Amino acid sequence: MCAVSRQSLDPRFLIRFVLSPDSTVVPDLERRLPGRGVWVGCDRRLVEKAVKANTFAKSLKTRAEASSDLAERVDGLMVKRLMGTLSLANKAGLAVSGFEKVSAALDKGPVAVVLHGAEASADGRSKIDRKFKAIQGSRGLTAAIVDVLTIDQMSLAIGRGSVVHAALTPGGLSDRFLEEAERLTRYRSSATETGNGFSETQSEG
Repeated sequence: MCAVSRQSLDPRFLIRFVLSPDSTVVPDLERRLPGRGVWVGCDRRLVEKAVKANTFAKSLKTRAEASSDLAERVDGLMVKRLMGTLSLANKAGLAVSGFEKVSAALDKGPVAVVLHGAEASADGRSKIDRKFKAIQGSRGLTAAIVDVLTIDQMSLAIGRGSVVHAALTPGGLSDRFLEEAERLTRYRSSATETGNGFSETQSEG
């Protein structure tokens, strides 16, 4: 249950927070840290409200120091996790990058997800997205498109310069990447963000 909204939510859509030894509130995105946790909905506004309303101390019934930038720290940790998963997928041979290579990967198939840097041009995005949606639609599959990472973040994760477009072929790490991307998009959905974040489109074949 979310400690702020008091709504019962799917565990996937909750963020766990615990206290460090010095009574500082710490995000526990992997849900592995010891101690009693406080669960907050995966929504930046809810984390901000929890800080302002002193929800952590009230829930734990003890002193709990939540920094004013806690919501931003959660966002940063989610981005770091997403970049880490993309890096692992690349090392596992699941990633291709560059407009031409992504287009070729779509022709060859199958592709699990298409990625665009958040600031990628609309023209480049639309050409790839139209092709991806048409191919996935002909196969009765959804077209998963992610653009929550910046070009610099994608480049750092993949280990090459100026990665504007990329794609992941099917695999466990690609599935994990999609889960992490959906979580980050959900978290940011209440804030003003550039790009679409994460989308899955079911096209008609």
